[in-house]
Amino acid sequence: MKSVKLEMRNISIEFPGVKALQDVTFATNAGISHALVGANGAGKSTLMKVLSGAYNHYTGSIFIDGREVEIRYPRDAKDLGIEIVYQEVDTALISNLTVAENIMLDAMVNDMGRRQFVRWKQIHSEARRILDLLNVRIDTRKLVSQLTMAQKQMILIARAIYKEPRFLILDEPTASLSYSETEELFRVVRDLMKRGIGVIFISHRLSELKEICNEITVLRDGEYVGHEAMDEISINEIIEMMLGRRFIESYPKYKVPIGEIVFEVEQLSDGRNVRDVNLYVRSGEIVGIAGLVGAGKSELCKTIFGASSAEYRKASFHGKTFNINNPFTSVAQGLALVPEERRKEGVLVQESVAVNLTAAALSNFCGVMRFINFSKERSTVQDMIRSLGIKTPTEYQKVRYLSGGNQQKVAVGKWLITKSDMYILDEPTKGIDVGAKTDIFNLIGNLAKKGKAIIYASCELAEVLGITDRVYVMYNGRIVKELETKNTNEEELLFYSTGSQ
Repeated sequence: MKSVKLEMRNISIEFPGVKALQDVTFATNAGISHALVGANGAGKSTLMKVLSGAYNHYTGSIFIDGREVEIRYPRDAKDLGIEIVYQEVDTALISNLTVAENIMLDAMVNDMGRRQFVRWKQIHSEARRILDLLNVRIDTRKLVSQLTMAQKQMILIARAIYKEPRFLILDEPTASLSYSETEELFRVVRDLMKRGIGVIFISHRLSELKEICNEITVLRDGEYVGHEAMDEISINEIIEMMLGRRFIESYPKYKVPIGEIVFEVEQLSDGRNVRDVNLYVRSGEIVGIAGLVGAGKSELCKTIFGASSAEYRKASFHGKTFNINNPFTSVAQGLALVPEERRKEGVLVQESVAVNLTAAALSNFCGVMRFINFSKERSTVQDMIRSLGIKTPTEYQKVRYLSGGNQQKVAVGKWLITKSDMYILDEPTKGIDVGAKTDIFNLIGNLAKKGKAIIYASCELAEVLGITDRVYVMYNGRIVKELETKNTNEEELLFYSTGSQ
């Protein structure tokens, strides 16, 4: 099969207050896997949204095999054989439709007007064929709302490869996948490359990119930095290109005195994904909840916070009875939750940075007549932006235009204003770059120094080992092991995470 070349030349695009891309060049070929990397805010996703037709107000040119093409709308990209799988899984799927309907959505829409009846047997048969290609065992008649995050990711990929595009863009495709699911995805990617399909990977997991990608392009601050063969560049060199400076990965673990028990719960269950959990967290302590994707970590975090139905024998907070009823009660009692899906549950993407930062503590800025003191609110917001290093042109910028790392800082910052006593952080570094990770680690360390109790849930075992004092390992909704961080290692955590005893 003839190799097709894709080129983007001098691509620039602006949003209110933000120059997102400046004369960016990108080139790749069908039949290979190409990594696109950069720190949060570098312009990776923006560049690929230009290529996929999501943004049409850019300047510059796009060429396929030397012929200039016009891509201003998603249909233009699809007609040219360019498909994209976005990072925001839930917004790309229709939850009340079946697996088959979501996979075959484009085909069903195209059939409208040509046929009076939907050929349901063929719809399910074709969907099953694509899932078999991915080696995914999901009932095609199951509603998407009943799927796990990892299963939803695979449904999106199945939809994208149905028409066998010439180029497939994957934006953080492994963020919600387990090790085995990631390996299955890589197997599919290799098969696609053998059939002449080019794959463009956007990811912060550089070790995975080294495994699957042939070439790499690096962006920084909306500008092109370089293009290299993957086997000719090291991970450290990639990071230096991303950040513009040398970087030594570290997990800043502060020495903090551990105090009395702040929170404790016994036999906590949600009736579905959390089963008879016993745990406690002390003042100044960072407690890890480790486990693979699907172990029940996120469900546990939500259950503790009252966002899921909870049954428990006993719960206490600062030695007093704690009622796990709903998020409102939890916030009033001093709990804070930074959820895994920050764009869906952690921030209001259509609102400003200021609105988001003060949303959980709005009463702090209200006077006797309950009117908001906007001067006080603005001063507090500006102080928080400075202290957290949130990169935004103004406090009135919509959160949707911030990078993933800065959105995460906003998601955490809104709880700092509430002065909560316990912070539940669910996958807090998901989808953010190495530089932003260090900022988040320092933020967590400073919370511990102030005597806050912290639950840190993550499937990134190296991070759990680097930042926590104690670790609970989850498997199939249960805590199967409790370990002192200083006395364990990644191999032992993985051993228990897989259900081994």
